Amino acid sequence: MNPLLQIDNLETVLHTGATPVRAVDGLTLQIMQGETFALLGESGCGKSMTALSVMRLLPEVGEIVAGSIKIGGEDLLLLPEAAMRNVRGKR
Repeated sequence: MNPLLQIDNLETVLHTGATPVRAVDGLTLQIMQGETFALLGESGCGKSMTALSVMRLLPEVGEIVAGSIKIGGEDLLLLPEAAMRNVRGKR
């Protein structure tokens, strides 16, 4: 059975100054059908940046620099923006 969501080695940086800030650093996870998932952590640990990365809704200073994000086997990082709007609206 394939995971509904699979994230492999996701790295997201924020270009807010001279040195990029690693907002998400090497996240790997998978969620199978029927599983319940919660992303927990302290303030500022990257929960929101992870969610924004998955949906490709990062602020202008944000950039996904490594990894893959697959929903139903489809790599979201390879999709054009028009196709991403379709993904966001369906799921």
